Amino acid sequence: MIQNIEAGFDATAMNADDFGVDDGDPSKATMFTIGDLAREFGVTLRTLRFYEDKALLNPKRDGLNRLYSRRDRARLKLVLMGKRVGFSLTEIKDMLDLYDLRDGQVTQLKVALNKFNEQIAVLEQQKKDIEQALAELRRTTSVVSGLLKEKEAAGQR
Repeated sequence: MIQNIEAGFDATAMNADDFGVDDGDPSKATMFTIGDLAREFGVTLRTLRFYEDKALLNPKRDGLNRLYSRRDRARLKLVLMGKRVGFSLTEIKDMLDLYDLRDGQVTQLKVALNKFNEQIAVLEQQKKDIEQALAELRRTTSVVSGLLKEKEAAGQR
């Protein structure tokens, strides 16, 4: 899990701010450098430039410097959460692009909720498959261990 240890919070935890709700706190930074976001989220500068190339982030330019808005920061947080739970970058981009529909985010939230529920089902099935594979491996390990003990005991006689 990507975590900012110094600040003591999970940088990928979701909250209302990540879905476009502005709490009006003027003390919060409104612009971030590429280094700010890289440090906060534990990603490389190359990763941020890659996300920019894929149109997931859209920083402003000040000469050669990239300046990321709170919107870019929220999008990055959503990208990282999406990747962590198994969405492809294409799926993440499709969900993020729905923000631009200007329908009060109802469509975006409905689509996201549907995608999240679908991914939960996928991950639940993967979990069952992994648990079954682990059980089979444990049974096989037990059998092989027993056979090995028998062979070692027979060889020492």
